[in-house]
Amino acid sequence: MSFDDLLLELKGQKTVQEDPKHVSFEKLFHESFMVKYTNMNSFEAFMEKGNFQANTREEIKNIQDELFDRHVARETKFSSWQAMLDTATKEYEAK
Repeated sequence: MSFDDLLLELKGQKTVQEDPKHVSFEKLFHESFMVKYTNMNSFEAFMEKGNFQANTREEIKNIQDELFDRHVARETKFSSWQAMLDTATKEYEAK
């Protein structure tokens, strides 16, 4: 933990990204995760291939579930977006 992170923690101002429920997609779906579970190197490429434009959890919630789950099932080793998100979150928390 860096001095700046320690100082923020002591002030009660930890960054949102340190909370596993608010981790950026870049951190959750890093290159090694994407290579392991998809045919793409980045989450951005995964989204582009499905013609989706969403960078946050809120934006992804606005995508029709059936369409996004179908894209996940077709392009990854997961059957649904929730399964992909759960696995990424578990792997992130294990680090």
